[in-house]
Amino acid sequence: MPPVTRALIISTVLIFLLQLNGGMVYLTPFALWPTLGNVLTAPWQLVSYSFLHGGIGHIFFNMFAVYMFGSELERVFGARRYAMLWFAGVISGALAQIAVGMLFGSQAPVIGASAGVFGLLLTYGVLFPKRRVVLLIPPIPMPAALFVALYGALELFLGVTGLQTGVAHFAHLGGMLGAGLMLRYFWSSRLRR
Repeated sequence: MPPVTRALIISTVLIFLLQLNGGMVYLTPFALWPTLGNVLTAPWQLVSYSFLHGGIGHIFFNMFAVYMFGSELERVFGARRYAMLWFAGVISGALAQIAVGMLFGSQAPVIGASAGVFGLLLTYGVLFPKRRVVLLIPPIPMPAALFVALYGALELFLGVTGLQTGVAHFAHLGGMLGAGLMLRYFWSSRLRR
């Protein structure tokens, strides 16, 4: 497993174990509280929220996706650019959730690496659009680009309609946006050389 992917998984799992041992009281200041004032006084929340998770299923699926998609992307981009891509997704996901929270008055804290994961999914779909991925439930194979497009559309639908509460859909979409912007930066800087 490449070094940044390994470091992300290990650090996230260690923090989750701390949460399980009653450390959530101490970790609460590291969740993303989607208000502009809070982020101005606690800017670390733009990143720290991505290392916290709400349960075994939450961390398992996020870290499984980091392993599955991140390992290959890190091999393509190298450690430094891969880390830039990851944190672009995490930070832009946080900013998107803050914007939505301010617009609609949502004050619920946000935790989880999903914004970074959605950034990886978008990047994977762009780089390997015809590669087959298989959904876990139901197990349907499809091209990566189609999978990413459908998943993004589903997140937008669920976020706008509010049919699935307790999920930061706009953080997911913001993660995709951040990764897309970082990819564009990578390509434009390559063309300038």
